[in-house]
Amino acid sequence: MDSLKEKKAFSLIARIKSANHAWRGIGILIKTSHNAWGHIFIGLLAIYLGFILDISNTEWLFLVFTIGVVIIAEAFNTAIEIDINLTSPEYHPYARDTKDVAAGAVLISAILSIVVACFIFLPKILAVI
Repeated sequence: MDSLKEKKAFSLIARIKSANHAWRGIGILIKTSHNAWGHIFIGLLAIYLGFILDISNTEWLFLVFTIGVVIIAEAFNTAIEIDINLTSPEYHPYARDTKDVAAGAVLISAILSIVVACFIFLPKILAVI
C-alpha cells in the first residue's frame, strides 16, 4: 500500500514508453475492428468532401471533432469487447448487456456524425444542384 502512495519522479523514458503503449493500442484497434476501418473510411470521405466543398473553419472544427468522437467511441467499444471476452468467455447476460451498451454508444456517435454532416454538407450540395 505504501508503494502506491509514493509519487514517482518524472521520467521522459516512462512517458515515451507510455506513448508507445497508446500507439500499440491504436494498432490493435485498426487490426481487430472491422468497424473502425469503416469509420476511418467514412471520416476520410467526409474530409475529402470538406475540401471539395470548401467548408469554413468552424465547420472543419465540428467535422474533425465528430470524426474523433466516433473513432474514440469505437476504440472504447473494442476495449470493452476485449475485456469482456477475457473476463466472461462463456455467455452471460450481463456480458452481453455490456457489449450491447458499448456498441450503442458507437451507434449514437455515428448518428451524431450523420446529423453534423447534414448540417455542414447538405446546404452546400443543394446550392450546387
